[in-house]
Amino acid sequence: DIKMPYRQLWVRNLKLSHAGIYTCEYGSHKVRTTLHIFSLTISLDGHFLQNEVPELILTQNSSSPLPELHITLFDSNNNRVTPEVQNKSRQKYIVSLKKLEAMDSGTWVCQVHADSPLINQNISFAVKVLGFQNPDIERKYAAVDSTVILSWHLNSQKIKWKEGFTGQLKWKQQESANAHELLDFNVTAQGQLHETKKSSSFLFEIPERKPESTIEVKLPKVHFNHSGQYQCQLEYQGRHAQTKIELVVMKVSANPVGPLSRGANMTLTCQVSGLLPPNAYLRWERVNGTKMDIKDSKQHEVKLEVNISAAGLWSCHLIEDSDRKISLHYHVEEAPVWISYVIIGASVGGSLLAFALGCLCIINGISWQQRRRRAKRMAQARQYLLENKTCQCQQ
Repeated sequence: DIKMPYRQLWVRNLKLSHAGIYTCEYGSHKVRTTLHIFSLTISLDGHFLQNEVPELILTQNSSSPLPELHITLFDSNNNRVTPEVQNKSRQKYIVSLKKLEAMDSGTWVCQVHADSPLINQNISFAVKVLGFQNPDIERKYAAVDSTVILSWHLNSQKIKWKEGFTGQLKWKQQESANAHELLDFNVTAQGQLHETKKSSSFLFEIPERKPESTIEVKLPKVHFNHSGQYQCQLEYQGRHAQTKIELVVMKVSANPVGPLSRGANMTLTCQVSGLLPPNAYLRWERVNGTKMDIKDSKQHEVKLEVNISAAGLWSCHLIEDSDRKISLHYHVEEAPVWISYVIIGASVGGSLLAFALGCLCIINGISWQQRRRRAKRMAQARQYLLENKTCQCQQ
């Protein structure tokens, strides 16, 4: 297109083949302009799932010898990104970036520089990363019989993703165990999230009110065997992205169960359902007690026992990086005095009864031995008499 009145030439929908020398003639005057064209393409049309690695292809064309380019990349937060150049020629540069995270969505800038001819060109391009705002692995602690809500936050609303995707939420107790499907979900082109609960013996609920683009499950009453990995996975065009929450459940118990009598001992046990990180441990302590009433677990221990002889409120804490993640309390009641007397009396009475039974057994044993010896002597006497009568008859 020719734009008047300055005789401007507009070249629309530039292609690499449009590069070259453009000459403007006016009478005997000639003016030449060199058009240098860059083409920047991004893999997957700029639509990625988290942890995927984008690839940039920068191509240049010019009528003059192609210069050597220096490429600098800036992400959506204007942070400089160090690329990895896979293939480099004067005409084409293939660059691989880092693994993407959900927060990398936005407008990126490719800065192109050359010294001869002097080139300083900024090329902007859009990157959309669909994924979870949660970390790849998240750990959550809960007490037995408490209520827990597990949440996975998608960024589909934030980046205005126009294509639908599907996903599912699975649960398994260990890495090698079989997975149980809890729910399926999909997002429409309008960004609406729909969830379908799968048939399962696992008791959980889907909260009605929650933030947009959020997957949630509610465990109204956590059991010890509800621990394990809750993995949320989404799929887009045959590709997958996933993140999981590791649920660790704690319980406490006592042996024997019941009031603690004076002078007696009790064993308190605190146990968690899964492995703890190296910077986490269990601690038993008596509320308003002394340092002698504190006991810590060793590294990687998932069960801590403490033998106590003092009643009161005992607490088990799960501590990670000096931060108490969860605490469970066990109130040890002191038995009334009359119960102690009854126990003491029962113990003394039992001891006396055992002593009496022992004496009786000894007396019976002695009598039995005496009867046995007497019977033996009588048998010997009868044998002697019989032998003597036999001898008299022979005479």
